[in-house]
Amino acid sequence: MTNTIDIEEPTASPMIIDEERNGDNDQPAEIATEEAAQEAERDETTSQDTAEKGNETPPTVAIVPPEQKDEPATPIHAPKESDENELMNKAVKSEEEAHRLYCEYGHKMGFSVRKGKQYYYVGTKNICTKDYYCSKEGVRDGDKLTDADYKDPHTRTNCKAMVRFRVDEEGSWRVVHMVKEHNHPLVKPEERHLLRSARSHTAGRQRLIDLMTSPLFQAINYGSSPSYSVQQPTQQEVKQIVKSVFIEGSESQSLVNVFKTKGNEDGMFFWDVQLDQGGRMCNFFWRDGRSRIDYDSFGDVVVFDTSLRLNKYNMICAPFIGVNHHWQNIMFGCALLLDDKVESFAWLFRSFLESMGGCAPKSIFTDQNLNLAKAIEEVLPNTRHRIYQRYIHKNLMPRLGSLNLNDSKAFHKMFNKCLHGCDSEAELEETWSTMLKEFKLQDHKWLNNLYKMRAKWCTALNKDAYDGGIEWDQRTETMNNVLDGITDKAGPLEKCVLSVDKLMEDWREKEYEEDLHNAQKPIVCAIRHSDMLNHAAKEYTYKIYKLFELEFLDGCGATFFKETPLGGTLYRFECTNQGRGSKSYTVMLETSEPVQVSCDCKKFETMGILCSHSLKAMSVKNVREIPQRYILKRWSKSARKRNYSLMQYDESEGGGETAHVSKVMRYAYDLVLKSQGHPELRELVWSALEGGDQALEKFGEITNLQTHSLAIR
Repeated sequence: MTNTIDIEEPTASPMIIDEERNGDNDQPAEIATEEAAQEAERDETTSQDTAEKGNETPPTVAIVPPEQKDEPATPIHAPKESDENELMNKAVKSEEEAHRLYCEYGHKMGFSVRKGKQYYYVGTKNICTKDYYCSKEGVRDGDKLTDADYKDPHTRTNCKAMVRFRVDEEGSWRVVHMVKEHNHPLVKPEERHLLRSARSHTAGRQRLIDLMTSPLFQAINYGSSPSYSVQQPTQQEVKQIVKSVFIEGSESQSLVNVFKTKGNEDGMFFWDVQLDQGGRMCNFFWRDGRSRIDYDSFGDVVVFDTSLRLNKYNMICAPFIGVNHHWQNIMFGCALLLDDKVESFAWLFRSFLESMGGCAPKSIFTDQNLNLAKAIEEVLPNTRHRIYQRYIHKNLMPRLGSLNLNDSKAFHKMFNKCLHGCDSEAELEETWSTMLKEFKLQDHKWLNNLYKMRAKWCTALNKDAYDGGIEWDQRTETMNNVLDGITDKAGPLEKCVLSVDKLMEDWREKEYEEDLHNAQKPIVCAIRHSDMLNHAAKEYTYKIYKLFELEFLDGCGATFFKETPLGGTLYRFECTNQGRGSKSYTVMLETSEPVQVSCDCKKFETMGILCSHSLKAMSVKNVREIPQRYILKRWSKSARKRNYSLMQYDESEGGGETAHVSKVMRYAYDLVLKSQGHPELRELVWSALEGGDQALEKFGEITNLQTHSLAIR
């Protein structure tokens, strides 16, 4: 039997209205027969009489309309006793509060809520009982449930979990009947903020909204007003209201104090706060000086991750992440957002741009959030917006229905080919159409919507956009859920900031270790006497060299080619990789100085290293070293060296004195960072600064003499 909890109540007056609500929007009421209402009442009375006659008190049966008496479902999840007791023992004063109470319970447990039936007292419009169901209650017409449907949050599975509230004569709403068990898996804690009912009734924020809009609070804050007629609050009520309001204010101020302290310690620390219409702090962004230096070297590609929600205020903790020259994660800054509205994202991107001197990334990867897409289009119009494929995979699994089984390898193979295995839009269209037809998914709404956004996720349609290889399978560090290590998600916001900073320091320590490894341990080439590989080992960091070496060996040892002279020193090669079908790629090679090469696979354009096809053609024509134009500095051992020069002014920073000051400050800051922890290096930095100061003074003296001489003449 499905576990239920009932509380004995006096028999209610006959009810004649049975109102069915299938969702959050109210539907027209249905008129029930008076006989059905009386029968339901007799059932309850009989259950109470039976309980009084027995030696032991059996579970009572609450008023359950005939259509609800289905066979019990097999229980899968049971609630915690403390949460259950809170729900059963609490009395509320309105239908909205009753709905909110069950929504809060559902949010804690991991399910969404729908409004159910309600009965009225005879001859009145006063509600007697009201039901609320799990959102997966019932079965849609024509649905044939499979095992996978129980995992799909969008498919109804005839779940019996529900509560019934009864309204007493004083207008108090109490739970009198509860079915605890669900017949489907509950949503994971990190995904519960996505529940439909949770979006409307997040516990902490809803209480704050209720408080801020209450007449009592308005009267206290704005004085007496004809619009409000309230009794004089007691001293205890005033203390409670002030305490509830200013807890958030004091926490915001604590966060600002953390930022101010960091600003005093770090001359290039940047932070920004957005205020809501009421003048309260709602969104925050910060980055330290090192992140600004990192962005100068590696800010071409950014991943913006909004997957982490903090339990406190349900805030989004969203980092801006990139990859360094060791193909490791680095952080350019982080944000705390109270909501995911377009306006919040737009403010954040403007603050991010301001902190980076107006320099926008070439590409930005996000999830499928439509508000994000709108904000990027508004603030970063020249940045290529891409959907991170790992987010698509994460959303794909619960959407596939019966294809979630282990024998769905064929589907996943075709789906992955659509993501990153096609070479042209025509091949994508053919593969996608075949996949839908083979697995009978032509009417799958989510897949069809995903296909409409193909320009943002299919690699075949983004061969002209640099992505730094962040979606390559060879990367050992993923970009999604990087902040999962923040264990105290319910703690004060300043603790979250400190946890993010700790994570950044851990990443920077890993980079330092990798730098040390590259400096102390020479790279051993697979072919010791290869001029091309030895040149690559000299230029690239270890991890990037290994990627290049793989391409080189693949091109020279496992690629067929056909050479066609085009006149002079220009050649065309048709290259086909062995053992990988019949795909052929065209390489154009100009062997005269400066050597130029291009391949229609576009690996260099997207990743920044030469592909196996280009390396094959260069090997055939005895090109012994990598042309300098094909060695991206961001992948080299000198990626952080000599990034600032007198002639280097970014147009995005406006040029002139503003750009000059910004560059010099970052140059000096970078030198200070490099000298940290090394007394000898500190002396060198001071010596260089003093030498520069003396040179400036000498120049000034000469200039003054020349000016004085001209004045005498």
